[in-house]
This record gives sequence, C-alpha cells and structure tokens, in this order.
Amino acid sequence: MTETIKITYLSDKIDRLEYIEGKSDWIDLRSAEDVTLKKGDFHLVNLGVSMCLPDGYELLIAPRSSTFKNFGIIQTNSIGVVDEAYGKNSCKDVLMMPVYAVRDTEIHVNDRICQFRIIKHQPVIRFEEMQISDEGEARGGFGSTGVK
Repeated sequence: MTETIKITYLSDKIDRLEYIEGKSDWIDLRSAEDVTLKKGDFHLVNLGVSMCLPDGYELLIAPRSSTFKNFGIIQTNSIGVVDEAYGKNSCKDVLMMPVYAVRDTEIHVNDRICQFRIIKHQPVIRFEEMQISDEGEARGGFGSTGVK
C-alpha cells in the first residue's frame, strides 16, 4: 500500500528524498548545514525538511550504519521518534538530529547522516499480570545468546 506524506524542503542545497526500491525501506536524510564540531560538542543538525504525517503514523530517525565511522558522531537520543502531532497543522517543524561528537569532525551540506522510516502506531495493549511459573527455564538474560 502506498501512503502520501506531505513534505516541505527548507533547503535547495540538499537532494530530494528518494525511496531506493530493493535496497531498504529506510530513507536517507541529509544535513542541510555545514557543521564543525570539536570532540565533546553537542549540536542539533538541521535536516532541511518538514513533514506532515498522517494520523496513526510516526517517523523513526536513526543514524546510518556508516555515520559513526564517517563522522565520529552518535545520535544522543539513540533513535528519534516523531509523532503525527509534530508539524501537524503547518508542516513547518524542522526535522533535526541531535548529535554528540566523539572526535573533531565536519559535516557538510548534503551529507547523508541519518535515515528514517514511517510506521503505524503500536496497537492499544492490555497487560495481563501473571505469577512466575516453575515451568520452563529462563533463556539467560541480557546478551545470553553469545557472540557467534
């Protein structure tokens, strides 16, 4: 099923968003500004776009797999969650990527630094409380499946 997302480009210096069929259903976002960071600096990188999401959808923003290697930055909130209330009425709220530099670095206009996908909201969940059973075994906890 195809959804239509209203988008406003706030910079004529970045490439238009494109879906690369067959490669991934994540879409790259680009820096709309030149940024120079020293090790330890924090910055909200302007991504140069605003979107109006349909009701019932949210947008997830995450670094690209090469972002840390190429730029020495990490996204400070690990993953960004943008709900449909962001830019709802005006499509003017600018998407940003909060980053922390682990080394001196430069990000240039049009560099692909993160990616996004749009997903439907989680369904309403009802939690049913239960007691721990003596049946079965715990799988071992965090990181218990090994390295290989």
